[in-house]
Amino acid sequence: MINVGDRLPEVLGTDEQGREIRLSEMAGRSFILYFYPKDNTSGCTAEACSLRDRYAELSEAGYEVIGVSVDSEKSHRNFIEKHQLPFRLIADTEKSLVQALGVWGEKKMYGRTYMGILRTTLIVNGEGKVEHIFVPKDIKTKIHAEQILSYLES
Repeated sequence: MINVGDRLPEVLGTDEQGREIRLSEMAGRSFILYFYPKDNTSGCTAEACSLRDRYAELSEAGYEVIGVSVDSEKSHRNFIEKHQLPFRLIADTEKSLVQALGVWGEKKMYGRTYMGILRTTLIVNGEGKVEHIFVPKDIKTKIHAEQILSYLES
């Protein structure tokens, strides 16, 4: 698992338009990198809409928002359009970023064990280093933007 103070890898992945997102392009800019399990599921939609609804405040605080899941670029484009999301989504279909950062792991639901994304949010500074981590047990999807803004104001 990535830790506070660690630097992110140079290549973050490819967004919904097929454009590569690199850490060097984010130089000097702070951003929120949030990992979520699946497009168009109830919890992930609630989280994305929370970030959408408070996006202006996050931007005013100096933060860009980037989401990451293992869904395809096409799935991300549909998710963005359906919910009018104003931010990019990385399609980590090869699971390279989620595995490198330790947010891919064993999950359990309805008595079934499977591998998937562990809902996690990283607050990243302009040097590409992690300054705060919201771990799965701390994230409340419907009010996640408020949680982030509370952290940023503290």
